[in-house]
Amino acid sequence: MADAPRKDDKPAAVIDTGAADTAAGAPQRMGVRLAPVDNSDQPVLANYATVNVAPGMAFIDFGFLEPGLLAAIPRVARQGGKLPQSVNGKLAVRVAMGYDGLAGLHQQIGRVLAGLRNAMKKAGSEV
Repeated sequence: MADAPRKDDKPAAVIDTGAADTAAGAPQRMGVRLAPVDNSDQPVLANYATVNVAPGMAFIDFGFLEPGLLAAIPRVARQGGKLPQSVNGKLAVRVAMGYDGLAGLHQQIGRVLAGLRNAMKKAGSEV
């Protein structure tokens, strides 16, 4: 059954409960496992993202622009050609999040990018 967590599953995220652990003085953390629904565990390819804010919510649109188009735009600009007013892409998925979820996502992305930078520095190049 695809919806049941496996024994080797690791938490997808960790929630900081905000309560102090009396023994260690550190915040208590709780693991979160997300069970897939329908095909939600299938990755969606996106090479473009935009964020729009509404009262109490942020809407993150992930889209896909054809790689050939992305490569052609700088080439046309260098040659002095006319750039299009807009380009068409495909909306892959729209995610609506509250501001607290957006702040958590920001922290997670920051940690991932810091880890990637450290790995690249060790490998001799930079991100």
